[in-house]
Amino acid sequence: MPRSARLRRMLGIGAAVLALAACGSQLDPATVARVNGQSGVGPDGTGAVAGGADSGLAPDAGAAGGDVAPADGGPAGGTGGGSGAAGSGPAAGKSKGKGSPTGGTKAASCEGFKNQTGITDSTITLANVADLSGPVPGIFEATQQAARAYVAYFNSQGTLCGRKLALLNLDSRADAGADQQAYTKACAEAFAAVGSMGAFDSGGAGAAQGCGLPDLRAAMTTPERAGCSTCFGIYSVRPNLIADSGPKWLATQYPDAVKNVGVLYINAGAAVVNAKSQAAAWGKMGWSINYLQGIDVAEFNFAPYVQQMKDKGIKMVVYTGPYQNTVKLQQAMQQQGYKPDVFMQDPTVYDQRYVQQAGALAEGTVVYSTTDLFENKNNPEIQLYLSWLNQVKPGAVPNFYGLFAWSATRLFVEQATALGGKLSRESLVAAVRKVNDWTGNGAHAAMRVGTAETPQCQKIIQFKGGRWQQISPGTWLCGGVVDSGVGG
Repeated sequence: MPRSARLRRMLGIGAAVLALAACGSQLDPATVARVNGQSGVGPDGTGAVAGGADSGLAPDAGAAGGDVAPADGGPAGGTGGGSGAAGSGPAAGKSKGKGSPTGGTKAASCEGFKNQTGITDSTITLANVADLSGPVPGIFEATQQAARAYVAYFNSQGTLCGRKLALLNLDSRADAGADQQAYTKACAEAFAAVGSMGAFDSGGAGAAQGCGLPDLRAAMTTPERAGCSTCFGIYSVRPNLIADSGPKWLATQYPDAVKNVGVLYINAGAAVVNAKSQAAAWGKMGWSINYLQGIDVAEFNFAPYVQQMKDKGIKMVVYTGPYQNTVKLQQAMQQQGYKPDVFMQDPTVYDQRYVQQAGALAEGTVVYSTTDLFENKNNPEIQLYLSWLNQVKPGAVPNFYGLFAWSATRLFVEQATALGGKLSRESLVAAVRKVNDWTGNGAHAAMRVGTAETPQCQKIIQFKGGRWQQISPGTWLCGGVVDSGVGG
């Protein structure tokens, strides 16, 4: 079978990464070979920040792609829109308080501010490295769109010590080599990187650390990236530490179901470790895991797994994998007349595309999440993200990773504002290491960005009555974390 056809048949390992990374996966670098070899496509950022137009994707001769979005102005018509006049002195914004681009951070004096790599008299260039092309085109495009959106928002409001922000858009192509090339370019041309996300982010880890590049990522997916001393995942997790708040609440709601649980997962990368870690931790919380099964990425026949769960009387099914396979699993369950009391998945299934493919089968699906709902009109930060996302890419679909990329860019702006004239790569890295209660202005649960520990708060949402809604009480369910003893 031709390699390209085989990759399509496997749905693309990159699609599976959506699920794997959501659980704090650390992918096996050996799987890189399964997606290497496709030519790069880089986004044409021209006008993306200044005018808010859809930049689309355009061929780029460079191995890693790369265009710098203009730094002047911002999209018209967005929340707090306007051109934003350049100024001098401390960073300023038209909006005030936590919702402003600087988050209400007290701006330090700009005295002593120095131009350095990525910083000129007029701009501070940030890089975003995301998988845009490769086996699954556009897999992490949402993270680049979100970074562009926040840059546009900031530029519409003011400056940082007289400088606008510019975004260097780079394509890692679901390829460790391309990630390394992109970060080599970022090291030379950008001051820092924000909101990046790649299926095989091991490649650029050495480059980022070697040049001291502050890398505020949406999330990290490989052990090499997690070991990079200048790299931080805004969605911060450790595979062996599992939050107990959501599982404990679910046990109160479905006491019979949690006594007979089936855990299925995509059999790729570190998903095996993550599933076993969750199963072990849930067992320590009082659940009974009576079926633990990996499913190969190329598997299309889910009937045998459904039959085994029926035979065991499984009442709660937990699946970790790409939403395309979620639909196949649910279809097989329907065909065999099997309906567990609870069907639950990781937050990557909280996606408009899943709902479209699943149709009526989506009804009742439960998700544990660390982000607020996009449907929450009362969350100003969520609505700010949606508004500016629509400005830079009209009709773009928001998702889990995009929101964390937006949050990563906000974190950069707030920390840089607080540093003022003392801003350098070294001082920024040192400042971010101290951030361990970061909510992105209420967009997500508090993240221990500096120490990369699993967050202690979750919420449980469900697709019910044709829409996603929160079913757990309060804003967040908060508790502790349980060390599963697996994957530490």
